[in-house]
Amino acid sequence: MVDDLSNDRLKNYVFDTGLDRLTTRISVIIPIYNEEQNIPLMSEALFTVLDRMRTGFEIICVNDGSKDGSLARLREIAAKRHELKIIDFRRNYGQTAAIMAGINHAAGEIIVSIDADMQNDPEDIPLLIAKIEQGSDVVSGWRRDRKDAAIRRNFVSRVANRLISVISGVRLNDYGCTLKAYRRDIIKGVRLYGEMHRFIPIYASWMGATVTQIPVRHHPRKFGKSNYGLERIIKVILDLIVVKFLDKHFVQPIYIFGTFGIICIFAGLLSGFYALFLRFFQGVSLIQTPMPLLSVFLMSIGVISILLGLIAELLVRTYFESQGRSAYLVRNLYNFDNSE
Repeated sequence: MVDDLSNDRLKNYVFDTGLDRLTTRISVIIPIYNEEQNIPLMSEALFTVLDRMRTGFEIICVNDGSKDGSLARLREIAAKRHELKIIDFRRNYGQTAAIMAGINHAAGEIIVSIDADMQNDPEDIPLLIAKIEQGSDVVSGWRRDRKDAAIRRNFVSRVANRLISVISGVRLNDYGCTLKAYRRDIIKGVRLYGEMHRFIPIYASWMGATVTQIPVRHHPRKFGKSNYGLERIIKVILDLIVVKFLDKHFVQPIYIFGTFGIICIFAGLLSGFYALFLRFFQGVSLIQTPMPLLSVFLMSIGVISILLGLIAELLVRTYFESQGRSAYLVRNLYNFDNSE
């Protein structure tokens, strides 16, 4: 699933397409939260790469409730380059909602997501697009030489990637890399919640899409600080449970609830027989120790909590989809044809 593309092959394959620049072929989505200092560098690098490709493109920047001057910087650039479009959220909804908003408003045949912190290299975008042109539906970047904290970010990320690959069956080395490219027809039907933007390749694979990955460059952060901490690992694990549940049991949830009920009944019978054994053959009364009651209580609370969480996820999806609502609210749109 890993492929390396030479620069010579890439130049001949992508840059000389000869497509009409007026037709939007590539949509680049950038979630932004407090990246005021990185925005000028990011926009300059993106325009340099995309202009060189000689094809129609748009850059959709989603201001995810930034508290600094990110929106002002974006508006300054958008006034000079109509290709840069801005989606301004009313508050911070998170990276997944920002990427979802960008996808919903994208017009390109190929959709690329990238971080605004300049740790992803815009020069790698043509590499991903070349793989799409060669037949892949989803191309994921792999930060093989990642420039982050060795333990807090890199080690934890490797463990999480292994876990996700084992559970989902989709083998990728770097689910957390935002730099990814998608065919429009594959990505448009996906609905994202929580922290599930990293699981888009899994959704796509389950729908029959071809998923590949290529090594991409990764740079140390120059300005600002990362907005992600170790608490995200818990969110990712819980979202992964939901993803797996929705894949296997969304249509027939009785399988998981019924299986759990049968297991509980069987365990109850075993515990009942063991209680009778202790009472009649060992002369031990169960009221002499609190351990059996404590064990049952703790396991029951844990399992019930997980099941309630899964039910809640289904209710959230029913709420949004049945009413045609989104998981975010947009304040303004800039440089879109239907905006002021």
